[in-house]
Amino acid sequence: MANIPQQFASDNYAGICPEAWAAMQAANDGSAVAYGNDDWTIRAADGLRALFESDAQVFFAFNGTAANSLALASLCQSYHSVICSSSAHVETDECGAPEFFSNGSKLLVAPTPDGKLTPQAIRDLAISRSDIHFPKPRVVTVTQPTETGLVYTPDELKAISATCRELGLKLHMDGARFAHACATLDCAPADITWRAGVDVLCFGGTKNGMAVGDAVLFFDTALSEDFGYRCKQAGQLASKMRFLAAPWVGMLESGAWLKNAQHGNACAKRLAAQIEPLNGVGLMFPVEANAVFLRAPEAVLQGLRDRGWLFYTFIGGGARFMFAWDAKPERIDELAADIRSLV
Repeated sequence: MANIPQQFASDNYAGICPEAWAAMQAANDGSAVAYGNDDWTIRAADGLRALFESDAQVFFAFNGTAANSLALASLCQSYHSVICSSSAHVETDECGAPEFFSNGSKLLVAPTPDGKLTPQAIRDLAISRSDIHFPKPRVVTVTQPTETGLVYTPDELKAISATCRELGLKLHMDGARFAHACATLDCAPADITWRAGVDVLCFGGTKNGMAVGDAVLFFDTALSEDFGYRCKQAGQLASKMRFLAAPWVGMLESGAWLKNAQHGNACAKRLAAQIEPLNGVGLMFPVEANAVFLRAPEAVLQGLRDRGWLFYTFIGGGARFMFAWDAKPERIDELAADIRSLV
């Protein structure tokens, strides 16, 4: 099994990066207090607060679906609604979990051909109705980077945040690949979160080199009231919490959280550079993070499948390739060569 050629269908295919693995191994030495009252969890939470230059409330969940859904539920009552992009993960890939954990808060979906919400799209949905028969808009959620691999700039987020404040809405960020946005923008994490008006961030670790685990950061700490109870009720309070927290320590203190993202982004650029000159195929979206969306005739896509390549076509019908911390440049070149030979 170890000799299976590397695939780029998902960054979830990657293993655990050395820094996260070493921290988990170190945490496995001896006993530790359970349920998050251990030194590793405290150290990870303090590390995140230092990284974001914020006295945020920090919680750890097993995965992004739980993190996003519980965070949104903490911002909503059952009669509220959440404004999101039509391609947002909370809308297309979380099996109704945001609605389930919020006891029925409705998702209001904005058409977004490129995956990005805009202030106008938010405004159009938020003011479309104000009568008591319609779920009251309460939250906007953005994905950074988007499901199409695009990155919101600080100014774009500030504009969205200003619209939210004007309309009395909270701003949540799904940061499953948040590190890749920081790598692209070469900015401080604070610049595209609380300094830009984000109230709550779900910071993904799984896609950036960890085995499991997302961190939920409440920059508006008042919004975190009783969030620990939500986590417990939803099965997200790890009894051996040190093993969710320790990888964050390894990632943060070594700088791997950013290094891994920089590598994934560079690999996406590597493939894009070899695709762009070709006739008959092209990029569906600009390559701004670690994703490449290939637009190609079905014959080309089938040819890639026949040669053993795995990929998804759930956004726009094109082939999506994702690049993780361990993506091998020579394997990327093999993929590019196969694409060239099929065009």
